[in-house]
Amino acid sequence: MSNVLAPVPAPVPWLARVLGVVLLVLGFVMLAAGGLLASLGGSWFYALSGLAWALIGALMWGRLREAVLGYALYFLATLAWSLWEAGLDWWPLGARLGVPFVLGAVLLALVPTMRRHLPVDDPRRVAWRSPPALVLAAALGAFVVVAVVSWTRDLHVLEGTMPANGAARPPGVAASGAAAVPDGEWHAYGRTGFGQRWSPLAQITPANVGDLKLAWEFRTGDVRGRPGDPKETTFEVTPLKVGERLFLCTPHQTVLALDATTGRELWRFDPQVRGELALQHLTCRGLSYQPPPDPMAAAGARAPACAAKLFMPTADARLIALDPASGKPCPGFGRQGAVDLWAGMPNAKPGAYYSTSPVVVTRRLVIVGGTVLDNASVKEQSGVIRAYDIETGALVWNWDSANPDATAPLPAGQTYTANSPNSWSVASVDEDLGLVYLPMGNQPPDQWGGKRSAAVERHSSSVVALDLATGRLRWVFQTVHHDLWDYDVPAQPVLVDLTVRGTRVPALVQPTKQGELFVLDRRDGRPVFPVTETPAPQGAAAGDFTAPTQPVSAISFNPPVLRERDLWGVTMFDQLWCRIAFHRLRYEGRFTPPSTQGSLINPGNFGVFNWGSIAVDPVRGIAFTTPAVLAFTSQLVPRRDDSSQLVQDEGPPSGSLPALNENFGAPFASRMKPFTSPLGVPCQAPPWGTVAGVDLNEGRIVWRHRNGTVRDLSPLPLPLRLGVPSLGGPLMTAGGLAFLSGSMDDYVRAYDVNDGRVVWESRLPAGGQATPMTYLGADGRQYLLVVAGGHGSTGTKPGDHVRAYALEKR
Repeated sequence: MSNVLAPVPAPVPWLARVLGVVLLVLGFVMLAAGGLLASLGGSWFYALSGLAWALIGALMWGRLREAVLGYALYFLATLAWSLWEAGLDWWPLGARLGVPFVLGAVLLALVPTMRRHLPVDDPRRVAWRSPPALVLAAALGAFVVVAVVSWTRDLHVLEGTMPANGAARPPGVAASGAAAVPDGEWHAYGRTGFGQRWSPLAQITPANVGDLKLAWEFRTGDVRGRPGDPKETTFEVTPLKVGERLFLCTPHQTVLALDATTGRELWRFDPQVRGELALQHLTCRGLSYQPPPDPMAAAGARAPACAAKLFMPTADARLIALDPASGKPCPGFGRQGAVDLWAGMPNAKPGAYYSTSPVVVTRRLVIVGGTVLDNASVKEQSGVIRAYDIETGALVWNWDSANPDATAPLPAGQTYTANSPNSWSVASVDEDLGLVYLPMGNQPPDQWGGKRSAAVERHSSSVVALDLATGRLRWVFQTVHHDLWDYDVPAQPVLVDLTVRGTRVPALVQPTKQGELFVLDRRDGRPVFPVTETPAPQGAAAGDFTAPTQPVSAISFNPPVLRERDLWGVTMFDQLWCRIAFHRLRYEGRFTPPSTQGSLINPGNFGVFNWGSIAVDPVRGIAFTTPAVLAFTSQLVPRRDDSSQLVQDEGPPSGSLPALNENFGAPFASRMKPFTSPLGVPCQAPPWGTVAGVDLNEGRIVWRHRNGTVRDLSPLPLPLRLGVPSLGGPLMTAGGLAFLSGSMDDYVRAYDVNDGRVVWESRLPAGGQATPMTYLGADGRQYLLVVAGGHGSTGTKPGDHVRAYALEKR
């Protein structure tokens, strides 16, 4: 009788059953993957989430009220767990709670449908208006409140204000060192040989920068994508401005002269780079300029031919001298205007040795470094530094880091030391002190150093000061001991006079990939601010060793040690993948040695700082910096022989391209890649890129903000300000502004250097991975020059654009 009187179960809406199936399937997947994570020593939350989803999905087939209440309780627990792990940091919260919130919202939306499927007189219709739905609505509402609160704060920002302006610069005194450069000109990659990327122009200020407009645009016609181009074909040039002309080079080595005020092309020189080249990179970061002997002579105007010179290093290892007036080679330099950089070089292979960075020019010398292939073999070329007579191209001295005492010109028939550490980036020079400062790289292979000599160990990953007259080593400061992480010194040293504890110090500021700003006395290399030797993880691969300690500067952007809770993903699913991957890798903090298991390297070899370096205001003693943090993975692959290709991540080489990371002749190949989820997003939480202001006189970071959006990195062009890396350096001006175009979202931005606020931005037609510069036009206006051509390794949009911005004419 009781069975007859019992209410007949109401039919379950098909949408509820579909949701139940989704929860059931996802629950089992999460339970399995979460169980794997827990077995690796990770969080149990994902396994428990999977169990909860499976139970709720099963309830959706008949006990709908209990399913709604169960999901509400699950969501509240997830909210509490997320706040415990991430605090009020929106992007980590969103990754943890986004999917559960959407599923909960769908479930809540189904409640009215569930009620309509019940008979009119069924008491459960009343129950649907009470606890289950209300509890779920309250839980979802609590997350909305938490989200709104988290949007009002940024846990990664450091607020501060730079000290007041320094003393005014006396008229005629060059604040940026080296030879005096007219205020409205830009004579070297970093404006002068001091590499400060600072201009004394002050026409554009935070008050009027919003009125900047595009004044002219020039298209070079040189875009990556030609047959034989390597992946890293890039437009990274910072043009020079001399007199009324701009001088620049393109990725495929064409040299151009433009009218600085109108952008009109004046001449073009093609060096006719020939043959198939085994290039790892194809770029030209800039030219170098030698002023005429008579400083009053107008550059390239009425002066004799080649009284001034432009120097262009080519991809086929020539150093060409050009007449700025005509673009023609200078016949008195080398052989018909060129020096062969293959002279004395071992292991000759076209394209395997060349210079991607502008050379150093002094009154008497032109000094050249070069790049060699990373991790291709142990039989690469030499990293020798050579100084040539600036008029004749005759070799004056050579400094080989593996044979540092032999600086006399190499006799004919002999070769430099193969595989010695090189200097591929931009060097700086102080002619008054008679020193040239070189950032040094590693001996290949980067990730295994079991056979490095004592000389190689001393000079790898260091900044060295060489005597201009003789090439002899004056001092060396090592930024990484026994480098196994490709932490070569990538950035141009910045020379600036600082006032530290009341004493004026001729300083050198060296940014590094691992995030240090080492401030050294450039006379002797001694640290100006403390450098601490900190214990480092041990346990290198077979046949190798690790240094017991590593140097850390008082000014450091060293990222904190990653924890599981610091991992990220667009959804909780790829975050779970990242957590599993994290626990499968070896990781003991910074300087975790590469391993056959696979090691997590944070920061990775992309670097906190790279070739863009930093910008320094020499009057105020402040720096504008662009720290980035992206973790990489590094796995050593034991080699069976010297012919098999083991690293297939980027496919086999084609044409003349080398087999990268194979390390032929070493015990291990190396497999390196960014630490990303299957969706291609970093496994560490944003921000991945920031801008920061540093008071160099006091040795402290004053402010720091996340920088840039994912507009050009995500499938949907959403300008979400997560903070993205940049590649390409900043520019500072006496007007109180900094400019940066290298962020991965195709914008050029202006910042107030006092507090780091963005005060202007303009959309670029391609990636701007180059360092901007500024100059004075013939019309009296200050111009901002930006090159937008993209970068192959970062995947930004290619182009061939040279853009000049200025204030409206009055």
